[in-house]
Amino acid sequence: MPSAHAPTSIGIAVLTLRVRPGEPLCRLIPAGPFDAPRGAMAGAGPWNLTPGAAARIIAANATRSADIPIDYEHQLLSSADNGEPAPASGWISPRTLVFIPDGPEPGLYGAVKWTARAGAMIAADEYRYLSPVFPYDPATGEPLDLLNVALTNQPGIDEPIRAALSARFKPHQETPVNETLKKLLQALGLPETTAEADALAGVAALKAKADAATVEIASLKAGAAAHTAEIAALRAGGASAPDPAKYVPVGVVQEMQQQLAALSASQADSEASRLVEQAISEGRLIEAQRQWASDLGKKDLAALKSYVAATPAIAALGGMQSGGKGPAAGASQQSDADLAVCKALGLTAEQFAAGKLER
Repeated sequence: MPSAHAPTSIGIAVLTLRVRPGEPLCRLIPAGPFDAPRGAMAGAGPWNLTPGAAARIIAANATRSADIPIDYEHQLLSSADNGEPAPASGWISPRTLVFIPDGPEPGLYGAVKWTARAGAMIAADEYRYLSPVFPYDPATGEPLDLLNVALTNQPGIDEPIRAALSARFKPHQETPVNETLKKLLQALGLPETTAEADALAGVAALKAKADAATVEIASLKAGAAAHTAEIAALRAGGASAPDPAKYVPVGVVQEMQQQLAALSASQADSEASRLVEQAISEGRLIEAQRQWASDLGKKDLAALKSYVAATPAIAALGGMQSGGKGPAAGASQQSDADLAVCKALGLTAEQFAAGKLER
């Protein structure tokens, strides 16, 4: 999270801390308000390393690809002017930076790997101080980053080094820190105004969720491995193939289902034809209704049966009206259409014929 006051300029501070050989972590910047010994700085203190400032420094270095160098006597800042090499006395892994707020010496710590030469000189008490170089906000005194560290015995910094610091580090150094924090908040789906404690809590929650997912994945992998081993054991035990006498191929079952459906349809068609023929012979249907009744029976045999059962039988409509004899003199032959009208009006064939003659 950016500080409440956005710096309009950046100062550079160099101070001195005691080297303690053999400790796994070295203190790089003191916690809380602090100042440097007289003459042991470039820039004006006091400074104030808050938990928020420490968190920003740690976050800014979390993606740093190169280790943080420790040189001798700030030669990294002077080599461009004096032309001398700037060998490393040690290296700080940026991913080991941690803020320790309690204890006798609270502050920002990091793991240091000393070179053999520097380790021997420290053990011989030839060097005893660390001097971190960090940009800071002049308005609040909050450190903004950790640039590098020097192994030194000289607590004071002379004017040429101050000039080198001022020329090398400009106010735009603040921008990458803020941009990194903005990207982090954006990745978390949080607004830029999110409080620092809330953002850190969100990161911690995501890490816990990721750890739980890792455990779950490991459990699933273990279960899959157990199932694989069980299958291998069954195969090794000579598990036999399915008994053909107990199982039928799916294709055979499907073919049988199709044949049964065709047979059922054929039976339904046959019964519908029989029912239509019988209904016509009984005078329940006329010839003009044959096709309609046949189509209804194929579609819904029960509906055809219901219709035929509800329709009264008319003897005059069944078969030949004269019992096989020709028509009497003066009598007219009834057409299928005439018979249908008789049935609809509830008239006998004779009544219908008489009505036609009267016309």
